[in-house]
Amino acid sequence: MMSELPDMRASDAERERVAEALREAVAEGRLTMEEFEERLEAAYKARTHGELEPLVRDLPAPGAVVSLTKPAGATAPAPSDPSWAGRIGGPAGGTVAVGVLGGFQRRGTWTVPRRFTAFAFWGGGEIDLREARFEDDEIVIRCFAVMGGVQVIVPPDLDVHVGGIGIMGGFDDKASGPGTPGSPRVRVTGFAFWGGVGVDRKVTREERQRLREERREQRRLDREERGKSLE
Repeated sequence: MMSELPDMRASDAERERVAEALREAVAEGRLTMEEFEERLEAAYKARTHGELEPLVRDLPAPGAVVSLTKPAGATAPAPSDPSWAGRIGGPAGGTVAVGVLGGFQRRGTWTVPRRFTAFAFWGGGEIDLREARFEDDEIVIRCFAVMGGVQVIVPPDLDVHVGGIGIMGGFDDKASGPGTPGSPRVRVTGFAFWGGVGVDRKVTREERQRLREERREQRRLDREERGKSLE
């Protein structure tokens, strides 16, 4: 929070805190690139608290969870899918993954923190949520790909919202869409510069194998049924 003394001189650390809030806001889609560039320039030129404060007055504090009031007349949510209940909650591991001239992976039964940041520079990374647990039911994954790539894999029944920015690169949002009732809400934000961030919905290998076996069993039953009809 800025000082109540608007004429007090701003420090370099305070200017940097405002700059970080602006970077987070553009990654989340709260600011356009034009607004971000204009405010960032003003932040680094600001001499007093009074010049810094208006730049973030309409933005939440970094890391804050914004609660939106339920609109009047909204319908009650559908019953939660019990399969999600056991995957939400519990302590998370690291909150940052970095791939510089190399790569990183987060897959299996890891626990996704409320806010996770992935950075790839001349490298790549994979974030697989298909078997993951979730620290909370609201998750933000920030992906920054600079001359590199980040691949996010989500299960078909997860609530996913993609809102990143591609600058001479790509930020794929085709996986955006609702999940089953009770699933965590995952927001994928960030930007790609001369790189790419992809978000894909895929089933696990085990689920794919189960579906193949079901199809084989159904074909067998169909053959038996056709055989009986010819007798």
